[in-house]
Parts: sequence; C-alpha cells; structure tokens
Amino acid sequence: MNNRLKKLIFIIVSILAVDQWLKVWIKTNLSLGEEIVVFKNWFIIHFVENNGMAFGFEFAGENGKLFLSIFRILAVVVIGWYLFRLTAHKNLAFGFLVCIALIFSGAIGNIIDSLFYGLIFNHSYGQVAEFLPEGGGYASFLHGRVVDMFYFPIIQCQLPNWIPFVGGNDFVFFRPVFNIADSSITVGIFSILLFYRKQLHILEKETHKAENEEQTLKEKEEILSTEVD
Repeated sequence: MNNRLKKLIFIIVSILAVDQWLKVWIKTNLSLGEEIVVFKNWFIIHFVENNGMAFGFEFAGENGKLFLSIFRILAVVVIGWYLFRLTAHKNLAFGFLVCIALIFSGAIGNIIDSLFYGLIFNHSYGQVAEFLPEGGGYASFLHGRVVDMFYFPIIQCQLPNWIPFVGGNDFVFFRPVFNIADSSITVGIFSILLFYRKQLHILEKETHKAENEEQTLKEKEEILSTEVD
C-alpha cells in the first residue's frame, strides 16, 4: 500500500468517524425538530431527518427511497474503485485525490444512515431515540432516514412586494439543513471544479493514450495472425 493511499484512507475514516459520531449523538440526545442555538441565530443545530438527497431534499416515496439507496451503493462502489485506480497515477495532484476521497466518504456517510439507522434506532417523533430498542427499529434495511443538523439562517427577511411572484414572502439564507457528509461531498465537487479541472484533462489524455495503445496492439496482433495464416 503506497503512502498516498494510506493518507486517503486516513482522511476517509476520519470524516466517517466524525460524521457518524455527530449523527448518533444528535439521534440519541434530541427529538425531531429540537434545536440548539450555537451562535446567535446564525448557527443552529436543528435535528431533522430526510428520506432523500443531500441538504434535506426529499425523493419520491418508499420506492424512490429504495432506488436512491441502491443507486448510492453502486455509486460508492464505482467511486471507491476509481479512487483506488487513481492512486497509481503519478501525474495527478494529491489534492485532486483528496477531493475524490471527500466525495467518497460523504457518500458512504449518508449510505450508512439509509442502510442501518432504521434498524438500530426507534423513531424520534416527540421523543429521543433509543439505540438498539427492544421493539426494533423504525424502518427496514435500506429505508433508514438521513440525519441532518447544521442550519445557518444567516439572512432572515421579508422580500419586497415589488419582486414578481415571490414578493412579500419570507426569505431565509441558508435554508437547507445538512450534515458533515453533505459538506464533504460539496467541498470535494466544488474544489475539483475550481482548482483541479486540469487534472481532469490529464486523465482524459491518459485515457485516450491507453485506448490508442490498446488499438495499436490489436492491429499488431491481427497483422501477426494474418502472416501466420
């Protein structure tokens, strides 16, 4: 195992450990909707659960939830395999690999919730959930809800009436509630787009080079087989 891979594994395990520790703490200390004000009204720990995607967005019903869970598992397998392959590329910046590791660890963090939280916790409606309750969990395998808690309503105001369609409505920025796994995925993606787009070009060139070499090898094999015949 090379040093790059060891460092990436450490990053992944660290993010997963903090993400899961905080989620379990929230789940076993707060009831759904309960809040802890950390700094004024700008930074709030607000316990919510969602059946769907990142930042509290929902997905279509139970079947949608099942589809999303399976899709996440497949995506994590592909990302993990891709990251392992990339560690062998000497031309790639380590920071680029860290970005992929952030996306990978964030995806795993939310998958753990979906896979197991319904089995190991009871519900949090009007009560603090128990870990491994006697009566069983609140949902079956793959149907757990993702725990979110970070809420940053930095700007809260009413929109002016002259704004079309939304004038007079309450406005909150930033409204979505999210977790460490969501943050990890977001930071990884935006860091790639902002700082490591050249790395994507390097991968594209190496892919084309490998394809050309494979094509050349096939052509040589065909020529040799023709000569033998």
